[in-house]
Amino acid sequence: MTAPAQVNRKGPNRYVTIVANVYGKDLGTASSAVKQAIKDAGDPPRGTTIWTEGTLQLLDDTLGSLIAGLGVAIIAIFLMLSAYYQSFKVPLIILSVLPAVIAGSLIILFLTGSTLNLQSYMGIIMSLGVSVSNAVLLVNQAEYYRRKLLLKPSNASRLAASSRLRPVLMTAAAMLAGMLPMALGLGDGAEQVAPLGRAVIGGLIASTFTILVLVPHFFSSLMSRTKVISPSLDPDDSESRFHELQPGK
Repeated sequence: MTAPAQVNRKGPNRYVTIVANVYGKDLGTASSAVKQAIKDAGDPPRGTTIWTEGTLQLLDDTLGSLIAGLGVAIIAIFLMLSAYYQSFKVPLIILSVLPAVIAGSLIILFLTGSTLNLQSYMGIIMSLGVSVSNAVLLVNQAEYYRRKLLLKPSNASRLAASSRLRPVLMTAAAMLAGMLPMALGLGDGAEQVAPLGRAVIGGLIASTFTILVLVPHFFSSLMSRTKVISPSLDPDDSESRFHELQPGK
């Protein structure tokens, strides 16, 4: 007759703990492997429950919080830009770079064999911030040309892209140069944070191309029928805009 040396209980229920360490892989890969192993084992016997604890649960909670925080940040940015430009079209043009950033980051992570983990999520968020800043730089200049110089949206967007080419490229190049050593995984323990640099590089490359090539077309299409008169309900604001557009009257 044999009996366990120790019986673990959680309330009235007994449980068995399986503990493992991570070696040679990141926590995200290990978490995916554990979940896949539980799925491959099939449905547990009646009255049996399987759950994960420890760093795996902490990772899931952290990633969920990051995704929720990113969503809230995007909504807040959209509302602030809408209030500043007094338009919903301009923020949509600026935020159109977000899909390109996410796609670029995912593609480079796939090509380099990296996984979606805490570091890569942080890299995506960093590249989103820089990309939105560059998009604001270009779109704001295009709006200046459209409203104050009374240029057509197509001409204003092309002129803004040419005038803001150097600042956008310099910002992206500086960020890429800073992230390159990290992305290469040079040094002891650097492989753990390499997905962060790779996500930033992929997102910035895709967003820079989108900002300089596609965003001017988006601006031209969405703003083609938009009036240059300020949509503000404040009479003083409308009057100042009228004098600004017609200085001779």
